[in-house]
Amino acid sequence: MRILKIQTLRGPNYWSIRRHKLILMRLDLEELAEQPTNQIPGFYEGLVETLPSLESHFCSPGCRGGFLMRVREGTMMGHVVEHIALELQELAGMSVGFGRTRETSTPGIYQVVFDYEDEQAGRYAGRAAVRMCQSIVEQGRYPQAELEQDLQDLKELYRDAALGPSTEAIIEEAAAKGIPWMNLGARFLIQLGYGANQKRVQATMSDRTGILGVELACDKESTKRILGNAGVPVPQGTTISYLDELEDAIASVGGYPIVIKPLDGNHGRGITIDIRTWEEAEAAYDAAKEVSRAVIVERYYVGRDHRVLVVDGKVVAVAERVPAHVVGDGESTIEQLIEETNQDPNRGEGHDNVLTKIQLDRTSFQLLERQGYTLDTVLTEGEVCYLRATANLSTGGIAVDRTDDIHPENAWLAQRVAKIVGLDITGIDIVTSDISRPLRETEGVIVEVNAAPGFRMHVAPSRGIPRNVAGAVLDMLFPPGTPSRIPIIALTGTNGKTTTTRLTAHLIKQSGKVVGYTTTDGTYIGDYLVEPGDNTGPQSAQLILQDPTVEVAVLESARGGILRSGLAFDASDIGVVLNVAADHLGIGDIDTLEQMAHLKSVVAEAVQPNGYAVLNADDPLTAQMRDRVKSKLAWFSMSPDNPLIQEHTQQGGLAAVYENGYLSILQGDWTLRIEQAANVPLTMGGRAPFMIANALAASLAAYAYGVQIEQIRAGLATFRASSSQTPGRMNLFNLGEYHALVDYAHNPHSYEALGGFIRNWTAGERIGVIGGPGDRRDEDFIMLGRLSAEIFDRIIIKEDDDNRGRPRGDAAELISKGIMQVKSDCRYEIVLDETTAINTGLDTASNGSLVAILPESVSRAISLIQARNPLSDNSLQPPSVAAQDNATGIVSSVNQI
Repeated sequence: MRILKIQTLRGPNYWSIRRHKLILMRLDLEELAEQPTNQIPGFYEGLVETLPSLESHFCSPGCRGGFLMRVREGTMMGHVVEHIALELQELAGMSVGFGRTRETSTPGIYQVVFDYEDEQAGRYAGRAAVRMCQSIVEQGRYPQAELEQDLQDLKELYRDAALGPSTEAIIEEAAAKGIPWMNLGARFLIQLGYGANQKRVQATMSDRTGILGVELACDKESTKRILGNAGVPVPQGTTISYLDELEDAIASVGGYPIVIKPLDGNHGRGITIDIRTWEEAEAAYDAAKEVSRAVIVERYYVGRDHRVLVVDGKVVAVAERVPAHVVGDGESTIEQLIEETNQDPNRGEGHDNVLTKIQLDRTSFQLLERQGYTLDTVLTEGEVCYLRATANLSTGGIAVDRTDDIHPENAWLAQRVAKIVGLDITGIDIVTSDISRPLRETEGVIVEVNAAPGFRMHVAPSRGIPRNVAGAVLDMLFPPGTPSRIPIIALTGTNGKTTTTRLTAHLIKQSGKVVGYTTTDGTYIGDYLVEPGDNTGPQSAQLILQDPTVEVAVLESARGGILRSGLAFDASDIGVVLNVAADHLGIGDIDTLEQMAHLKSVVAEAVQPNGYAVLNADDPLTAQMRDRVKSKLAWFSMSPDNPLIQEHTQQGGLAAVYENGYLSILQGDWTLRIEQAANVPLTMGGRAPFMIANALAASLAAYAYGVQIEQIRAGLATFRASSSQTPGRMNLFNLGEYHALVDYAHNPHSYEALGGFIRNWTAGERIGVIGGPGDRRDEDFIMLGRLSAEIFDRIIIKEDDDNRGRPRGDAAELISKGIMQVKSDCRYEIVLDETTAINTGLDTASNGSLVAILPESVSRAISLIQARNPLSDNSLQPPSVAAQDNATGIVSSVNQI
C-alpha cells in the first residue's frame, strides 16, 4: 500500500457538516486492490491478536464486534486502515469515532476519512495504521514493541499539543455556549468569537485584565504593602537582596518559623515554608535567588492553604490545597507509596495535567527528616507523611473543594482584594485554620494574590464538587445578550462567485458596517486591499474573522479550499450557492456534477438554523440542495413563473426575481421592486443576463442580512463591472473605433453566460481571444471550442503560461477540434503566447468590433488595453446591439445562466 496524500480538514466539509476535525488520506492499495481481507491468509487472526479492542467497533452491522465480522467476511484494506487509525487514537486517550472509506473513480485508490483530536496525532495514526496492515499482511503480525512505540508517540503528540487544563476548560465552555474559538499561534493567545465581537484570553488572563494589576500581583512585596495599607490581613515580612541582610530580616518578622520566597515567582517555585533553623534559611535563600533578584522573608502562619478564585468581582470557587503526601498502608515504604501514587493516570509531568507527579527535592528530604522519616520508612495504616511544605498542585499537591464552606466575610474580603489589586480574574491565597470562620477570628492572612491563576484545582478537584469557573469567565467576557460572532455570508458556485461576493459586500457597506471580504482577486477590509491573490480558502477567511475591525464577513468559498481544509467557520448566517456546472471535474476526486454539487452544498448546509440558504431556483443541481439544508430557504430566479418561486412565496417564503424588467424581492403575496435592470450598471444596461442573476443573488443575501431596499438600490447604482470594482468580470473598454471586453470566463458554463451578451453585438466583428486552464479534461476543451464557434466570428486560441502539466499546444489543438466540429469554415488561428494573442486581437480589430479577451492573467490583459489609452473604463454602452424589449430589459439569451 502507498499513501498518496494526507489532508487535514478543520471545518464543515465534503464528508461531514457536523464533524469538522477529519483526516483525509488518499490511499493506493496497490497489490491489495483485488484482495479483500478474507482472502489474505492469517490477516483476521493477526489483526485480532494485535488490536483485540477492535471488538468494540460496531461498523455497518450495528452491533459490538460488527467491524471484525466485516473483516472475517471480507472487506477492503482501506476500511481496515480507517478503523485502526481510530482505535490507535482511542488507546492513546483521544476520543474519536467517526470514519468513512470510499473508493475513488480510479480502481484501487481509496479515500480514507477519520476523526482526530490533535492534527499531528491524527496524521500519525493514519500512517501507523497503514504500517500495521502491511506488516500483518506480510508477516501475519505487528510487533508488540512497535505498537507500544506507536501508542507512546501518539500520547506524546497529544500531550505536547494540549493547551493546558485552564485553557481547555475555557474553550470547552465556549463550545458549549456556541462561541467559536481559534488559536492565534502567538504567545498562547486564544481568540473567542469573531471579528469586532471577539475577545482574547491567554491562559486565564483576558483582554480585560489590566497590565497594572498584573504587574502589581507579580510584585508580591508591593501587593502586600497596598493590601496592608487597606486594612487587609497580610503576613508580616520584608524584602532583601543580599544574604548578609537575612539575619536582620528574620529578626524583624519575629524570628522562626519563617517563609522565604522569591519576589516575583510563580507555581510555587523557590518557596520554602516553615523554616526553623539558620541552615534551612540559608538554603531557602539560595533557592529563592535562583528564581528572583530579590527575596521575601515572612513570618510563617500555621493553617490550611486555600485558593479563592475571584472572577469579575465575585468569588466563584474555593479550594483547599493539600501538600504532596502519601498515606501509609502498614506494608509499603514511603518510596513505594510515592511510586504507587505516581501511577495514577491523572498525574503527569508539570502543571498541565489534572494532577502532577510527586517529585522530591531538597525541601522534601528536610521535611522527611523533620518528621523523623526516611524513604525506607514503613508508615502504619492511615499515617500521613508530607513530602512538600507548599501546597501547589504543580509540586504534587491535591485540591479539595471548599466553595460551599467559605464564610461570607471572607468572600467579601477576597472580592475586595481583587478590586484593590485591579484584576478581573485572580486567585487569592489564604492561610487559615478554618475557612468557614472570618479571618479576624482565626488570625488568618492573605499570603498572595495571583494573576493568571490555574483552574485545574477547581474544575477537577481531588475531592469535592467540580466548579464551572470557565463559565464565569465566559459570562464576564460575553454577558447574556452580547454577541460573540459577526454575521458571515458565504458564497460559492461554478461561475459568478467573485462578482457576487464583491457586490454583496458593496451592498452591505451601504448600511454603514465595516465589511471584510475575500475573493479570487484578494482580501479586503472596508475599502482597502489587505492581501492580493486568489484568496478564497479558509486561511484568507480566518484573516477576516480574526480582524477586530470587521463587523460583517462576506467570504467567497471556492471548491479547492473546501476540499483541502473545509470551511474556516463552524456556521454562517447566509450561504449563497449560485450554480453548479462542469468545471474542475476530475480534480480532487470530484468526477461528476453530482459530486461537485455535494461539495458546493457544504456552504448551504453550514448555515445556522435561523439563517438563510440562498439558492438558484433556475439551476437543477443547486435547487436539489434544499433537501440538505437545515436553515431557512430563500430562492432567486430569472423568472417569477418558476414553480419553486411560486410554491415558496405562496407559503410566505423569501425570494428575489427578475420580473417586468425589474430586480424585485418577493415575500408572501407582496413585491418590493428594487430597480430596473437597465439602470443597474453591472447588467450592461440589462443586456447581460448572468449579471442580472448575480445582482439578484447579492440583493437577496443583503436583504436577508437586513440591508434596506433603499440602501440596496443605492448600492446597485454605484457598483460597476469595471477593472477597479470587478477586475476580469465583464470589463468593457472603449478604444474609439472598437471595444474590448475582459472576462475571466474559463469553463463551458461561463462561456455560455458570456455568449448571452456577445451574440447581441451587431455593430462589427466579434473576435474571441480564448483558452482554458490546462488541468481540465480533454472533453472540456473540445466543448470550449464548440461554444466559441457559436459565439465568435473570428477566434484566436492561446494557452496559459502555466499549462498545469499538459503538453504545450495540446489544449489549443483540442479547442480547435471543437471549433471544427461546429463550423468547419470558422476563421481561427493559434497564438499560444497570451500577450501576443491579445495584441493580435486588438491590432486586427475592425471598426465597430468587439474583442472579447478571456485571459489567464486579468491584470496583464487590462494593462495591455490600458496601454492603448481607452476613452474611459466601461464609460459607454456598446454602439450597436440588438434591440431590447424595454419591458423585459433582456435579449434572447435570458436562460443561458
